[in-house]
Amino acid sequence: VAIVGPWTCDPLYSKALPDLAAHLATSRINKNPYLNKGYWYDYALVNEDCKSSRALARFSGLDGYGSAILGPANPGYCTSAALFAKQWDLGILSWGCLKPNMEEGGMHSTFLRPLPLSSRVLFSVLRYFHWAHVAIISEEGDLWEATGQELASSLRALGLPVSTVVTMESDKEGPQRALKKYKLLTTAADMSMIDRGYVFIPYDTLLYSLPYVDTPHYVLGNDTRLRKAYDGVLTITMDSGDLSFYDAFRKAQNSFEIRSSTPPEQVSPFFGTIYNMFYFTAMAVEQARMKGARWVTGEILGSGEGGFEFKGFNQHLFAGKNGEGMQARYVVLDYSGMGSTLYSTHILEAAHTYGNVGGLKYLGRAIHFAGSTPYSDSSCWFSPYFACSGGLDSVSLLFLFLLFVVLAGGGVYFYFYLQHGRIGFSFNGVGFGGDGGNGPAKVILTLDDLVFINTLLSKRKLNEESIMKSQMQMKSTRHSVSGRSYMACTPDTSNVAIYELRDMRHENLNLYLGLFLDSGIFGIVTEHCTRGSLEDLLNNEDMRLDWMFKSSLLMDLIRVRLGSMLVFVVVVLLPGSTLPFTAL
Repeated sequence: VAIVGPWTCDPLYSKALPDLAAHLATSRINKNPYLNKGYWYDYALVNEDCKSSRALARFSGLDGYGSAILGPANPGYCTSAALFAKQWDLGILSWGCLKPNMEEGGMHSTFLRPLPLSSRVLFSVLRYFHWAHVAIISEEGDLWEATGQELASSLRALGLPVSTVVTMESDKEGPQRALKKYKLLTTAADMSMIDRGYVFIPYDTLLYSLPYVDTPHYVLGNDTRLRKAYDGVLTITMDSGDLSFYDAFRKAQNSFEIRSSTPPEQVSPFFGTIYNMFYFTAMAVEQARMKGARWVTGEILGSGEGGFEFKGFNQHLFAGKNGEGMQARYVVLDYSGMGSTLYSTHILEAAHTYGNVGGLKYLGRAIHFAGSTPYSDSSCWFSPYFACSGGLDSVSLLFLFLLFVVLAGGGVYFYFYLQHGRIGFSFNGVGFGGDGGNGPAKVILTLDDLVFINTLLSKRKLNEESIMKSQMQMKSTRHSVSGRSYMACTPDTSNVAIYELRDMRHENLNLYLGLFLDSGIFGIVTEHCTRGSLEDLLNNEDMRLDWMFKSSLLMDLIRVRLGSMLVFVVVVLLPGSTLPFTAL
C-alpha cells in the first residue's frame, strides 16, 4: 500500500509519525489470522509535495508503487488523483476527497472512503442545532486553503449557504486580518464575537480522536485569554473506546510494538487515524477476496459490500454498506471556561455519520455558551426535499405570495396611472379606481406645488406661525409640512422639496409624488427620508437592530439579506496541535 501525504509540510501529519503508524498496522495485520490468509502487507511512504500542482505531477508517476493507494491528503487534486487510480485499476482510499457522493455514478469506481466524510459529520451537527450560516477560515498554504474551498463546496452541495471563505496568514497579525476580512475589527478573544453568539468549530479534530476523558490541556489552565476565547469553541472529534489515544500509544510503547521514546502527548492523534485507515483497507480487501476474487483489483475494492466491523487503534470501527466507507462514532466536546479539561455533550453514532438516518444524541450536559445562545435557522436548509427561502415558514410564504400578487396588480395600476394621466383606467367603458375613471389627476408639478427646504436645519423646532410664514413666502397655500419643521428655501439654495399627499401615506412606502417641470428644471419628486436609505441604516454601526426589527424588515421587503449579522458558525482549519485553535 502506497501511503501518500504531506508528511513534511504540516505538523498535523509530521507529528503523526506516519512511518511508525504504518509499520505498527502492517505488523498487526500480518499477525491477524483472519487477514493473513490471502495477502502479505507492506507499505511505501510517499511524501506529498506542499504545492498542489507539483503534488499532482508527483502523483501521476505512482503507478506501480503499490496494489492500493492510501491518500492523498490535499483536496485540491484528490478528484484528479482518483481518475489516475481508475486508469491504473488501483484502489484509492483518500480522506482528502470532500466531494459528497463521489463514490456514486461510476466516475470514480475504484474510490473508497477510509474515514467518515468530514463535511457530512459537520452537517449532522449543524443540522441538530439549526445553524445554517457558516463561514470558513483556513490557514495559509495550499493544503489548508484547498481544504477550506473544498469544504465550502461540499457543504453547499449538502444545502448550506456557505458564502465566506478566507485565509488566515501565518504571521501574528494573521488571525486579526482574517477576521477583518470577515467584517470584524479584531480577534474573537478581544472583541464581542463570542458574546454575540458566534461558535468556532476546529476542522482538524474531525480527522482523529482527541483525548478528553481525564485528560487536562494545560495550555488552557495557563492562559486567561485563551480560556475566554476557547469558551466559544465547539470540538467535534472521533470518540475513544476504553483507551484514549495517549493510553493506547503508551501501551504499544510498553509492549515494544512502537520503538520510540516520544511522549504520547507530543504525537499527533492522526497516528491512530493512519493505523485505522490501513486496517480498514486490509479488512475491505479480505472481504472482497473471500467473495471469490482471486486478485482484488481497484474496481472490486471500490464496489465492496462493506458491513463489517473491526477494532481500531483505540476505538471500535465499522464499514458502511453501499460504498459508504468507514464509519466511526463522533463526540461533541465543550469547554466550560474554567479549568483545563473538555467534557462531552452529544454523541453521533457511527451508523449516523453518513447523514441518511439519525442524528446527534444528547448526553445530559448542556453546552456552555459564554455569551448569547446562537440563533437557530429554519430547518428547510437541512432538508433535501424542500427549497429554502431564507428561513420563512409556509404561512409566511403564502402571505408573501399574496403580497406579490397585490404588488404585481399595483404595478399594472401604476403603469396605467402614468400612461393615461389618471388614477384609474377603463376597459370597454367600465371605470376602475380614482373617480370612476372620469377625472384626471395632476402628475406634473410646478413651483407652486412644492416647499423647498434646508435639510441642514432639519432638527430646528419652529412654531406653527413660522411654518405658515415660510409657506406664504413661497406662494404655496396648498401644503403644510406636517410632523417636521424646516426652514423654507428657494430653488437656488436647495434641491430638496416637499409635496405632501395625506391620502397616500403609509409607513412602508417611499412615495413617488410626481414629476417636477418648471423654470427649466425637470426631475422626479419623492418623499424625503430624514434617516436615509435602508443601506444607510444597515451600514450604521451605532444602530442596534433587534430580531423583532429584522423580522419586520423581512416581511416588509419580502427578502433582505443582512450579511454577516446572520453568520453564526465559523469552521476554523488550524492544524498542528492536539489542542485545536491554540493559535487564537
